[in-house]
Amino acid sequence: MILIGTKCQLEQTVTQELTAAAVGSGALAVFGTPFMAAMMENAALTALQNFLEEGQGSVGTRLDIHHDAPTPIGMKVWAEAEITGVSENGKMVDFKVSAWDERGPVGGGTHTRAIINCQRFLDKCNGKLEP
Repeated sequence: MILIGTKCQLEQTVTQELTAAAVGSGALAVFGTPFMAAMMENAALTALQNFLEEGQGSVGTRLDIHHDAPTPIGMKVWAEAEITGVSENGKMVDFKVSAWDERGPVGGGTHTRAIINCQRFLDKCNGKLEP
Protein backbone atom coordinates (compact mmCIF):
# COMPACT_ATOMS: atom_id res chain seq x y z
CA MET A 1 0.00 0.00 0.00
CA ILE A 2 1.35 3.41 -0.99
CA LEU A 3 1.50 5.78 1.96
CA ILE A 4 0.14 9.30 1.41
CA GLY A 5 2.53 11.85 2.90
CA THR A 6 5.71 9.92 2.06
CA LYS A 7 8.46 12.38 1.11
CA CYS A 8 11.88 12.33 -0.48
CA GLN A 9 14.29 15.24 -0.55
CA LEU A 10 17.35 15.46 -2.81
CA GLU A 11 20.21 17.97 -2.74
CA GLN A 12 22.90 19.08 -5.16
CA THR A 13 25.19 22.00 -5.80
CA VAL A 14 24.67 24.00 -8.97
CA THR A 15 27.56 23.57 -11.40
CA GLN A 16 28.19 25.01 -14.85
CA GLU A 17 26.76 21.78 -16.32
CA LEU A 18 23.43 22.35 -14.52
CA THR A 19 22.80 25.81 -15.95
CA ALA A 20 20.19 27.03 -18.40
CA ALA A 21 23.03 28.11 -20.71
CA ALA A 22 24.54 24.61 -20.71
CA VAL A 23 21.29 22.84 -21.58
CA GLY A 24 20.08 25.46 -24.03
CA SER A 25 16.89 26.37 -22.16
CA GLY A 26 18.21 29.88 -21.60
CA ALA A 27 21.30 32.01 -22.10
CA LEU A 28 22.34 32.63 -18.49
CA ALA A 29 24.60 30.63 -16.19
CA VAL A 30 21.90 29.99 -13.55
CA PHE A 31 20.26 26.74 -12.40
CA GLY A 32 18.28 25.50 -15.40
CA THR A 33 14.58 24.72 -15.24
CA PRO A 34 15.09 21.30 -16.94
CA PHE A 35 17.46 20.34 -14.13
CA MET A 36 15.00 21.51 -11.48
CA ALA A 37 12.30 19.45 -13.18
CA ALA A 38 14.59 16.40 -13.27
CA MET A 39 15.39 16.78 -9.57
CA MET A 40 11.68 16.95 -8.76
CA GLU A 41 10.95 13.84 -10.83
CA ASN A 42 13.88 12.01 -9.27
CA ALA A 43 12.61 12.85 -5.77
CA ALA A 44 9.16 11.51 -6.72
CA LEU A 45 10.64 8.37 -8.27
CA THR A 46 12.67 7.76 -5.12
CA ALA A 47 9.73 8.41 -2.76
CA LEU A 48 7.65 5.83 -4.62
CA GLN A 49 10.30 3.18 -5.20
CA ASN A 50 9.97 1.36 -1.84
CA PHE A 51 6.27 0.72 -2.48
CA LEU A 52 6.83 -1.07 -5.80
CA GLU A 53 6.98 -4.82 -6.29
CA GLU A 54 9.79 -6.60 -8.11
CA GLY A 55 9.56 -5.93 -11.83
CA GLN A 56 7.62 -2.72 -11.35
CA GLY A 57 8.81 0.81 -12.00
CA SER A 58 7.25 4.19 -12.53
CA VAL A 59 7.25 6.73 -15.32
CA GLY A 60 6.36 10.39 -15.25
CA THR A 61 3.13 11.23 -17.05
CA ARG A 62 2.55 14.84 -16.01
CA LEU A 63 4.68 17.65 -14.63
CA ASP A 64 3.17 21.08 -13.95
CA ILE A 65 5.81 23.33 -12.39
CA HIS A 66 6.83 26.94 -11.96
CA HIS A 67 10.41 28.21 -11.60
CA ASP A 68 10.28 31.47 -9.69
CA ALA A 69 13.80 32.46 -8.65
CA PRO A 70 17.34 32.05 -10.03
CA THR A 71 20.06 30.08 -8.29
CA PRO A 72 23.74 30.87 -9.03
CA ILE A 73 26.56 28.43 -9.68
CA GLY A 74 28.02 27.19 -6.40
CA MET A 75 24.81 27.37 -4.35
CA LYS A 76 23.02 24.27 -3.03
CA VAL A 77 19.52 23.43 -4.27
CA TRP A 78 17.00 20.97 -2.89
CA ALA A 79 13.99 19.28 -4.44
CA GLU A 80 11.27 17.51 -2.51
CA ALA A 81 8.38 15.32 -3.59
CA GLU A 82 5.49 14.33 -1.35
CA ILE A 83 2.91 11.69 -2.26
CA THR A 84 -0.49 13.40 -2.16
CA GLY A 85 -2.78 10.90 -3.84
CA VAL A 86 -3.17 7.47 -5.40
CA SER A 87 -5.76 6.58 -8.03
CA GLU A 88 -8.50 4.08 -7.17
CA ASN A 89 -6.79 1.35 -9.22
CA GLY A 90 -3.43 2.15 -7.56
CA LYS A 91 -1.63 2.80 -10.83
CA MET A 92 -1.38 6.61 -10.83
CA VAL A 93 0.40 8.48 -8.03
CA ASP A 94 0.24 12.24 -7.50
CA PHE A 95 2.93 14.37 -5.87
CA LYS A 96 3.45 17.88 -4.61
CA VAL A 97 6.92 18.97 -5.70
CA SER A 98 8.98 21.91 -4.48
CA ALA A 99 12.47 23.30 -4.83
CA TRP A 100 14.51 25.83 -2.91
CA ASP A 101 18.06 27.06 -2.53
CA GLU A 102 20.02 28.49 0.38
CA ARG A 103 18.04 31.76 0.13
CA GLY A 104 14.51 30.35 -0.11
CA PRO A 105 11.91 28.84 -2.45
CA VAL A 106 12.74 28.66 -6.16
CA GLY A 107 9.91 26.57 -7.59
CA GLY A 108 7.07 24.15 -7.09
CA GLY A 109 4.13 22.36 -8.64
CA THR A 110 2.62 18.94 -9.12
CA HIS A 111 3.74 15.70 -10.71
CA THR A 112 2.03 12.41 -11.61
CA ARG A 113 3.72 9.04 -12.10
CA ALA A 114 2.26 5.82 -13.51
CA ILE A 115 3.25 2.47 -12.03
CA ILE A 116 4.28 0.12 -14.81
CA ASN A 117 5.57 -3.37 -15.42
CA CYS A 118 9.11 -2.57 -16.61
CA GLN A 119 9.45 -5.44 -19.10
CA ARG A 120 6.03 -4.88 -20.66
CA PHE A 121 6.78 -1.15 -20.95
CA LEU A 122 10.14 -1.78 -22.65
CA ASP A 123 8.64 -4.38 -24.99
CA LYS A 124 5.97 -1.90 -26.08
CA CYS A 125 8.56 0.82 -26.54
CA ASN A 126 10.96 -1.35 -28.52
CA GLY A 127 8.04 -2.59 -30.64
CA LYS A 128 8.09 0.82 -32.27
CA LEU A 129 11.32 -0.19 -33.99
CA GLU A 130 9.68 -3.09 -35.79
CA PRO A 131 8.45 -2.47 -39.35
